[in-house]
Amino acid sequence: MRSAVERYQAQLLRYATRLIGDPDRARDIVQDTFLRLMAQPPEEIDGHLAEWLFTVCRHRAFDVHRKEVRMTRFEEGEAERVTAHEPRPGSTLEHHETHEAILHLIDRLPHNQQEVIRLKFQNGFSYKEISRITSLSIGNVGFLIHTAIHTLRREWAAQPK
Repeated sequence: MRSAVERYQAQLLRYATRLIGDPDRARDIVQDTFLRLMAQPPEEIDGHLAEWLFTVCRHRAFDVHRKEVRMTRFEEGEAERVTAHEPRPGSTLEHHETHEAILHLIDRLPHNQQEVIRLKFQNGFSYKEISRITSLSIGNVGFLIHTAIHTLRREWAAQPK
């Protein structure tokens, strides 16, 4: 249990926050997800722990959302920032600005495309795993990702440089 929390807590918090837009409620959802994990027999989730956690987290977030009866937009600037040593001055700022611009473009995609893009590129899930998490067919996941990437490329190219 401890290793599951250490490995997936940050990813689940990021995912839940993006789904509902509120970091405090996201922490509650992730905590509830781990409580539900403790109640599961290990043999039922053996081999697909990440998928199970993200699926439960997703369902719990939608339950919270349904209770509130309103949808909030993803807030700009909530993305995880990765710092790295850059050899030239200004490259960190340039990287940060590019990252923010891409996240802004992702925020403008339809919700279902945002979700599969984030599961694929921020969390590293395969199409099959995303399919299990979202209850979409693998083909639909592929179509949504393809459409989102096409839209992002077109929007990126249209931006003033």
